[in-house]
Amino acid sequence: MAAHFDRRLRKAAVTTTVAAVAVAALSASQAPDVTADGNGRQTTADNAPTSDTPPAESATGNSRYYTDLPPLNSPSPAPTTGTPASRGASEAGIPATVLDAYKKAESELSRSKPGCNLPWQLLAAIGKVESGQARGGRVDADGTTIGRIIGPQLDGNGFALIKDTDNGVYDGNSRYDNAVGPMQFIPSTWAWAGRDGNSDGKEDPNNVYDAALAAGHYLCRNGWDLADQADLKRAILSYNNSQDYLHTVLSWLEYYRKGTHEIPDGTGSLPVGRSDDTTVGTGSTGRGTGASSRPRTPGPATPSPGRTPSKPPASGSPTDPGGPSTTPSTPPTDPAPPTETPTPTDTVHHLENAGATGFSAVAGDTFAKKISTRAETKTGEAVGKVRVRFTVLGDTDATFTGGEKVAAVTTDPSSGVAVAPALVAGEQTGEFTVRATVIGRTVQGLDYVATVTERVADALTGTGQTELTCTPGGEFADPIEVKATLKGAVADKVAVTATLIKSEDDPAENDKGPYFKDADGKAVRTLTGRKTDAEGLLKLPKLYADDAEGTYILRLTTPGGATLDITLKVAKAADPTPEPSTGSSTGPEA
Repeated sequence: MAAHFDRRLRKAAVTTTVAAVAVAALSASQAPDVTADGNGRQTTADNAPTSDTPPAESATGNSRYYTDLPPLNSPSPAPTTGTPASRGASEAGIPATVLDAYKKAESELSRSKPGCNLPWQLLAAIGKVESGQARGGRVDADGTTIGRIIGPQLDGNGFALIKDTDNGVYDGNSRYDNAVGPMQFIPSTWAWAGRDGNSDGKEDPNNVYDAALAAGHYLCRNGWDLADQADLKRAILSYNNSQDYLHTVLSWLEYYRKGTHEIPDGTGSLPVGRSDDTTVGTGSTGRGTGASSRPRTPGPATPSPGRTPSKPPASGSPTDPGGPSTTPSTPPTDPAPPTETPTPTDTVHHLENAGATGFSAVAGDTFAKKISTRAETKTGEAVGKVRVRFTVLGDTDATFTGGEKVAAVTTDPSSGVAVAPALVAGEQTGEFTVRATVIGRTVQGLDYVATVTERVADALTGTGQTELTCTPGGEFADPIEVKATLKGAVADKVAVTATLIKSEDDPAENDKGPYFKDADGKAVRTLTGRKTDAEGLLKLPKLYADDAEGTYILRLTTPGGATLDITLKVAKAADPTPEPSTGSSTGPEA
């Protein structure tokens, strides 16, 4: 009996030790700032970061996601040779097309927003958590998912309440919004965040190239630098505002950073645990522990116990749920809930201009006037606490302060007015449109026209001689350089037009005399498209002369009225002066 009791004690001690080691290993496998309690559950620090992004402005609407964590062992690096069995854990593999989409998005963001420092591994981590890498890489050759990946409808029943914003175009639901595609964008966010990542002329949330690029731009907004840990956490939480989501994404981010490899499309494993699965997990969060990492054949997710599975749609069906969703995109057949109390957004009938008109700025400058919009009921009463989205449209490089083309602002509680951030003009001149729309309600948008004009200078001065000479058929030796100023300050990036004119009184282009050469070596007497540098300087190309002698004028002009005339003379070289005779003269003979 004593021996039996002793064996039980030793067995308990061993079990406790193994459990402790497992908990420590689990904690070590998590991202920074993630710890585990005695039962292996994740815990958060008191100073955990938060997000102020409302669900309707987040990428996913705070929809469900996969909670499975990476395996405890580190991923094996991509092999150069060997059989599939030598390629490491399946979780470390990313389907080829999906991986290509992530890397292309990183490359594009490194050019367009280099200060963001977006790593493709972050996109891979989010793609893993949102859709299991497009359900294990079930995509066609163009990167479009085979069957749509639809999240649950956001009807306020366990999720945010986001009423339909796309008339069911993306999610097939004309009553509520659903998250859509491999990166799980809700239609209202896709409307402004969507990108064409594969250059096919479309912005499709079901295409992994489009969705990955859109996710990159979404994570790089607000001037965030993802190399900074605080900005990284803010960006992830804005995608889905959950501490568990943050820790899960960070865990996969670190896992992929340690190494990953490419696997064939359609062969990836699909996670098991979901954030809405209340049949597993601990505590009162209703979230699974996500500890499972066993492979699963890609396909529609297995329904939770107690739920009636729906008939799997045929491959390519527009309502194939896949991903984290187990709910068809059509409205449920359950009885409708009791009549909902109208929100302020529900009462908005239209938008009215609440500020100035005539928005104009010089290229590179900030617009002096801000766009403001008032949300009103049908009777014209102000509606406060409504989210208004301002979007820069058209072929323009103008943005709001911070470099974004979209801004969401809440209307003032009393006046119902939302004031957009200041607009900053780019270098592209011309008109563009800023559209104001109500987030979460389909009402006609309100358009504002803005204009970007050319940079100007009010003075041009030459930095060298004001009169140059050349022989017929030769070339002018001294280059012409000018400096542009505006009210005495350097005027950079100002367009300068150079024309060889007929006379001071006739500004028409001359048909003879000095000339420039184009790329083909042909004579041209008007130059356009030249701009001053950061110091306001512009050096013109070399000038040549034909055989016509005379005095000519090169006229330089800029937007803003600055003018400078430079005199050019074409003349034969003077004959050399005869040298005086050195012989002595003799007088008349005596």
